Amino acid sequence: MNALVLVVDDEPAIRRLLRTSLTAEGYRVIEAATGADAISRVTADTPDVVLLDLGLSDLDGLDVLRTLRASSAIPIVVLSARDDERGKVAALDLGADDYVTKPFGMPELVARLRAALRHRLAQEGATPVFTTGPLQVDLVRRIVRVNESEVHLSPREYDILKLLVLHAGRVLTHRMIMGKLWGASGDVQQLRVYVRQIRQKLEADPERPRIILTETGIGYRLVAPE
Repeated sequence: MNALVLVVDDEPAIRRLLRTSLTAEGYRVIEAATGADAISRVTADTPDVVLLDLGLSDLDGLDVLRTLRASSAIPIVVLSARDDERGKVAALDLGADDYVTKPFGMPELVARLRAALRHRLAQEGATPVFTTGPLQVDLVRRIVRVNESEVHLSPREYDILKLLVLHAGRVLTHRMIMGKLWGASGDVQQLRVYVRQIRQKLEADPERPRIILTETGIGYRLVAPE
């Protein structure tokens, strides 16, 4: 359940190095060798953070950054051999969360990744570790615990829970949740099945939930911390 990193670089050796090193740090890694593939994978795989090289073979990395930022708040850490200040400013102005110059050290890169994830969560009004009652959700490490015991959720279950955590105390309508997670193809009955499965894993009595509450005919609300 650790964060999913999309590595975008047209050099196979760099992708291989990053995959090996980040996997050893506990991250899950997917790859894209072109800008077009990167844009497609962000939509299809919904990674938690993007490592984006600016020197791609098909598209300028800044154009890829601009396209991603136009439709997504996903954290983006730029990797580049360009060491000029103008390039860094341009990337940051376009919405990059950080800029790491090649060659780089892995400890620094991993620290920048963690910082980008935390920064985005803070912008969304969340804390890295959310706690309400017996539930604890580590939004950086994607770890869920109930009464200190780790609970394993499917990726879709986790996405629903994370959305509720980011809006704890607020009612999220069925349409809002489905729009965020499924787009126009969402189905209310499918959402209800997922919520039922989540409650089976989180609630002491799933038939009388005390963490994820139903707003009849409207949607769901996660109980906010006291």
